[in-house]
Amino acid sequence: MNEPKRITTPLTDEIIQDLKIGDRILLNGVVYTARDAAHKKMLQEYEETGKLPFDVKGQIIYYVGPTPAKPGQVIGSAGPTTAYRMDKYTPKLHELGLKATIGKGWRTPPVKEALKKYKAVYFAAYGGVAALLSKHIVHAEIIAYEELGPEAIRKLVFKDFPVVVANDIYGGDIFQEGQKKYRKICI
Repeated sequence: MNEPKRITTPLTDEIIQDLKIGDRILLNGVVYTARDAAHKKMLQEYEETGKLPFDVKGQIIYYVGPTPAKPGQVIGSAGPTTAYRMDKYTPKLHELGLKATIGKGWRTPPVKEALKKYKAVYFAAYGGVAALLSKHIVHAEIIAYEELGPEAIRKLVFKDFPVVVANDIYGGDIFQEGQKKYRKICI
């Protein structure tokens, strides 16, 4: 098995072009959080003002609604949310320069097309290990929509946050590939 690739944000086209499905990645740097309610609010704000609460160019959005931090912690448990819930918003964000998202589960065809068109990737985070993932977040602050509670937009700083490339710019889909391998074994 290959060693994980260490990547630091912001992401560039060159970094994205080097990623293929199945690549294990250790993410470092700034990553933003947003889930359903924040996505809806962000894009409504963009339609009304032409602005977003943060510059998405080269950035990553992690689909997470973290639990409150306990004393001495930066953040509470921070496991991934099911990604396809954000799929109606994601292509527009990629058009505006977003380079990656992090979640769990598969993406819809419009998102996969947007990844190819706008040179972006989808990273899958490991589900079921939210408390462990939070240990790779070294800073967290709310930057927008505090009224949304856990769904507020946060600016996080990652240190070696583990993810896998699930969809790449070449049309690769780790979920489809996994199903093909399983079918070969079972048939």
